This record gives sequence, C-alpha cells and structure tokens, in this order.
Amino acid sequence: MTSHTTNRSSLARYAWLSIAAAIITIVLKAIAYLVTGSVGMLSDVMESFVNLAAALIALAMLTIAARPADENHAYGHSKAEYFSSGVEGTLILIAAISIGVAAVHRLIIPRQLEQIGLGMGVSIAAALVNLMVALFLLRAGRQYRSITLEANAKHLLTDVWTSAGVVVGVGAVALTGRLWLDPVVALMVAANIVWSGGRIVYKSVSGLMDTALPAEDRDTVRKILEPYMQKGVECHAIRTRQSGMRRFVSLHVLVPGGWTVHEGHCMLEIIETSICQALPNVTVFTHLESIDDPASWKDTELDR
Repeated sequence: MTSHTTNRSSLARYAWLSIAAAIITIVLKAIAYLVTGSVGMLSDVMESFVNLAAALIALAMLTIAARPADENHAYGHSKAEYFSSGVEGTLILIAAISIGVAAVHRLIIPRQLEQIGLGMGVSIAAALVNLMVALFLLRAGRQYRSITLEANAKHLLTDVWTSAGVVVGVGAVALTGRLWLDPVVALMVAANIVWSGGRIVYKSVSGLMDTALPAEDRDTVRKILEPYMQKGVECHAIRTRQSGMRRFVSLHVLVPGGWTVHEGHCMLEIIETSICQALPNVTVFTHLESIDDPASWKDTELDR
C-alpha cells in the first residue's frame, strides 16, 4: 500500500474566514432590513444566519476530518466533511422555506418600503463581502478537494445571488411603486436557494455512498497500467472511491507464475508510486496474484 496525502489541519482557517464573513453580513443586512422594512432583505438576513450556522458546522467537521487515522478509524476521518455539506444543504432548504413563508405573508399584507437607497447600498456592501470570501473558499475547496469548503463557497455565492435579487426587487418597487414586486422577488430567490441546497445534499449523499472517482481520474489510472498490460501483466478488480479530499484506488495485479515475490513486489511499488504521483491525496492498495492460477480470475467481484 502506498499513500500520498496533504496536511488538512490548515483548512480550518478557511472556516474561520467564513464565520467572520457571516457575522459581518448579518450586521449589514440587518441594518438594510431595519431601514427599509423589505421582506426580501429580511430573507437575506435569514440566509446569513444560515451561513453562520453552516460555517460553525464546517469548522467542527474540518477539525474532525483533519484527525489522523486511528485504531477505530483506519481509513481516516475525511468522510466527516460529507456530514457538514449535508447539514449545510439542509439548512439552505430550511432557509428557502422560511423565505417563502415570509414572502407569501407580505404578498397578502403589503407594506410600504422606506429609505430604499440606504438599504440597497448596505445590501450591496454585504454582497461584495460574500462574493470575495466565496471565490476565495471555492478556489481553496477545489485545490484541496474539500467538499465542505466547496459547499460553503457555493452557499455564499447563493447568498450573493439572493442579495442581487433583493436589490433588483427593492429597486423595482422604488421605480414602479408596485409593492408586490418585493415578495415576488423573494419567492424567486427562495426557488434558486432550493436548487442550490438540493445539489449540495445530493453531492454529500453521493460521497457517503462511496462514489467512484471522476472519469478523468479513472482514465489516469488506466493509462498508468496500460504499459504493464502490454508486457504480459494483467490488472483487474480496479476499484476507486472518493472520501472527502482523500482518494482510494485498489486493484489486483496478475504476473507470470515464474516471477519471484521480489520481482512482483518491485513492480507493484512502481505502479503505486506512479498513481500517487499522478493523483494527489491518494491511497493505493494492490494485491499480487499469479496469472497462471485459475483462482486469480475468480476474485474480481466485491464479494468473492
């Protein structure tokens, strides 16, 4: 077995950045709601509270995921990230429902908006804070293959779109005087949030179900094995899975029966090292078998 991983202990600092951004935007958006009375801006405040809760959960899960493997968790703790993104997606869906309820109430009972210019300015400032932090987190999430950071970043980007929609809705009310535009925009924002939350939950569930590595990663593994398979060596039972930022690859390598154990072992070391160099944060398991033994061809299934 060969393993190549990146130190994850530094990822928690990104969660602290998300927490700070959530607190700042809560304050700014609360001011915008209080001065305007817009239900759209109220929905924006509610989503920022969800952002704060999600960031706190992300901090806890990233801390757990960074723990090294132990006797009870031999494959590490990286799957903790999927719980974080799953909870975050669920919180997004709850926020969308709350926004929808508030918007329907405002449709039934309209309310005149006040100090629209000031409210819009403060809301735009909050959106810019979220946008900068979201882009930073998204880049870090893709770099470290952290589903928690990616989910947090996409959540913040959803919040940016929420703020943009709210500003458009409030501006439309100011220009036309039609109060119903404010709750209608809030309902549209809620629908967009549902879509985003649903995608995050789906990705989290896929990770918990041990989904295989992306097709491009699997192709990389096959290309590494091809030169050996052209020299009388066979490979089968190739399995991959993603666990947070950690990848796992396992395979059986069948060599001529006349090879010594040392010869076979040396080749496996080269194969494992090549895969680790091509795919960062991967743990490779190989099993050496004789190509001349019929039993070697009967263990390709998960349940032998």
